[in-house]
This record gives sequence, structure tokens and C-alpha cells, in this order.
Amino acid sequence: MNGTDKPIGYWLKHLHNLIEEQFDATLGDLGLDRRQWQILNVLSRAARSRGEVEQALAPFWPDGVPHPGAILDGPDGLVTRGWVAEDGDMLALTEQGRAAHRTAAERVGETRQLLLRGLTPEQYVETVRVLSVMAGNVESALASRAAGGKED
Repeated sequence: MNGTDKPIGYWLKHLHNLIEEQFDATLGDLGLDRRQWQILNVLSRAARSRGEVEQALAPFWPDGVPHPGAILDGPDGLVTRGWVAEDGDMLALTEQGRAAHRTAAERVGETRQLLLRGLTPEQYVETVRVLSVMAGNVESALASRAAGGKED
């Protein structure tokens, strides 16, 4: 059995679940989950408004995932911990938040290396390209259907 006996949907969902589990293992002892990491990472580049953070992360957060406000302001939230400061509507990492981001970023880099083990850079690029084409095909079909057209 070489993995090709299962459809792509199986592998996409299985990989997604494994990545979630690996992030928990990678960041759990830092008191971070994947969603908190994503916010720290977005803010590591520049201060952003809450709306900009939400917009940057929307593609990664499926329905049912807590709103970024809960992750920022909840009992274990990034603002509550002092890792993110708020000035009006703008959010920025504090010194403590930058230190947490550096530690987490190193671990996330190790996780990415683990994920790509056994693949050449070209294979990774091709995999991403193929998935992008497949997503584009489905997006076009859905848009056509929504517009009253037929699938290609």
C-alpha cells in the first residue's frame, strides 16, 4: 500500500489533522496553540488593527474556530498575558510577545522541516502548485454555479 489507494480528500484532511496535532505538541509547553501562534506571527511583521488581523487569518480559520477577539482577550489571551498591547484599534507585540514569538518561530521552523523531510524544494513547489490549480478549478466551478452557469 503506497498511499495512492486513498483519495486526495482523505490525505488533505488527514494531513490537516496531523499538522494541528503537531502544532499542539510543538507549542503546547509554551502555552500556545496554532491560532495564537498565527496571531503572534502576523503581528511580528507589523502592528495591525483587529480587522487586519482577522482579514489576514480568515483563510486559515474555519467556521467554529474562536473569533480572534477571544484568543486575544480571553483568560489565556495574548493581550491578557501581556504579549500583545492594544493602542486604540491597533495591536502590536510587546517585548514579552516578541520573545515568545522568537521561541515559537524556531519551533515552528523545525516542524516545517519535519513536514518537508524527504521532499526536494522542487517537489514542494510542485505540490503547492498542483493544490493551487485544484483549488482554482473548484473555485471557478462554484463561482459559475453561483452565477447561474454550469460547471465546466
